[in-house]
Amino acid sequence: MSLENELLKLALTIAHSAGDLLVNRPASWDLTVKSTAIDIATQMDHASEKLIVDAILSARPDDGIIGEEGAARTSTSGITWVIDPVDGTVNYFYGLPGWNISIAAKDSNGTIVGVVHAPTIGSTWHASRGGGAFLNGVRIECNDPVELNRALISTGFAYDVKDRAHQLEIIDRLVPQIRDIRRMGAAATDLCCVATGMVDGYVETGLKEWDLAAGSLIAVEAGAVVTTHTWRGLELTVAAGPLLHAQLRSQIPG
Repeated sequence: MSLENELLKLALTIAHSAGDLLVNRPASWDLTVKSTAIDIATQMDHASEKLIVDAILSARPDDGIIGEEGAARTSTSGITWVIDPVDGTVNYFYGLPGWNISIAAKDSNGTIVGVVHAPTIGSTWHASRGGGAFLNGVRIECNDPVELNRALISTGFAYDVKDRAHQLEIIDRLVPQIRDIRRMGAAATDLCCVATGMVDGYVETGLKEWDLAAGSLIAVEAGAVVTTHTWRGLELTVAAGPLLHAQLRSQIPG
């Protein structure tokens, strides 16, 4: 088995195990406040991260780890795992669908494999570098070409509320020109929806490596363009098919 296939098989197995853990939502919540009062983690975020890290290191003890909830380990193998144990914690906390487990593995050249498993919507996306993108085992492609005036765009909003005024400028610019806006509540799910053609594009600021690693690879392998650049001191991510991506970038206010 190639290294790529080994990593992908491991990521898929672990993502499903974490999903099985998380679908049994607790009767009460132990909340941790992170960057702001509305940026939270639950005991299940921590339990999922522990399950994922333990499983990775049991199989590959020399690999590195970057985890949203604090797991950190330097790689001696050349492979580092980037994990979000519950992407969309607010959805998870409220009992809304679409939250996911995001697991990626990278080397010095970037992400090798990515898995996004969203149990509540029966969806498991995966991709390998140069190997295409898949939803539940079926190959997927993003929508392209799509003109701006026919585009369905997903987005999200920052946990730091002072950044939302800048984000709203983008929405104000786009809404009169596009088909409509959707708000999924989980960045990796948004990126995978672009990959699948469930939305045409995605715009959001403030995403971290664990938000982007798996979903970006899946979107790119499905034919999308995914970029992140600094805008007004924020990191702005735009994902869409090539034609729409260029049009979205052109509409971002200065």
